Amino acid sequence: MRGLLILLLFTVVALTSCKSDSKELRDKPRIVATTSILADGIRNLVGDEAEVVALMPAGVDPHLYKASVRDLDLLTNADLVIYHGLFLEGKMTEIFEKLALSQPLINISDGLPKDRLLRSGPESHSVDPHIWFDVNLWSMALEYTAEELIHWKPEWKSSVEQNSNSYLAKLTTLDSEVRLKVNELRSAGQVLVTAHDAFAYFGKAYQLPVKSLQGLSTLSEPGLRDLTELIQVVEENNVKAIFAEQTISPKAIRAVAAGAAERNHQVKLAGPLFTDSLDAEGTPAGTYIGMVNTNLQIIYENLLQ
Repeated sequence: MRGLLILLLFTVVALTSCKSDSKELRDKPRIVATTSILADGIRNLVGDEAEVVALMPAGVDPHLYKASVRDLDLLTNADLVIYHGLFLEGKMTEIFEKLALSQPLINISDGLPKDRLLRSGPESHSVDPHIWFDVNLWSMALEYTAEELIHWKPEWKSSVEQNSNSYLAKLTTLDSEVRLKVNELRSAGQVLVTAHDAFAYFGKAYQLPVKSLQGLSTLSEPGLRDLTELIQVVEENNVKAIFAEQTISPKAIRAVAAGAAERNHQVKLAGPLFTDSLDAEGTPAGTYIGMVNTNLQIIYENLLQ
């Protein structure tokens, strides 16, 4: 039934789309990337070759995002759609399946080694999609995407390769900088405690213990046991600060701080960290590199104060 409804929506969109927005009349191809994080990466790869549009505005949680009729219009009128995969855009899976029948799509996770992916259970949707918190893994995803872009537009080969080499070099530098700062946190015996399980790749890549209140998806609801166990982690590790996240209500993580206080352990509620979205354009966390640096600075200052 749900599949039929999506098919009907696509039909309505196809019949009502504005002719003035037709692909033939554009000066440049339009690439739609699902999140602001992904859109930033694609812009760095294509440069001036294409118009890159983020489907989800800054500050939106992709786990919960439902496509509107406006979104379907944007997607069906795109020359190319690029998405994360790994069920990050969980409510849009059927839409991508329908789109694939009529237009080109790139799933950036297709280029990742399966042994580098993290799981929280045996189900297909239990693969952790937050790969961008391992800068090296994000670089691999973008390198694969650059190859797919060249396959789609062979005439872009020279510019995409040049852009890709330049940007990936910046990410290599970023990875080294993150590693140096996290080494200090690890030496101080700190644990990163966050609202939901978005930092597992970060913890594995940079060898920092990470604990969270919610699971991979913000659809999950933390229970009393989750709350009690996390309070115990905070107390046992003498954690100085725990972190709220930009796309999640701070109510649940605030309860952890309150619970720790009841046990005479004062812990600061810091942040918010940027997890599933960039900040607004033009702000320090408005790009991927800026987001990583902003998060790192917030974590560093609050755990090593």
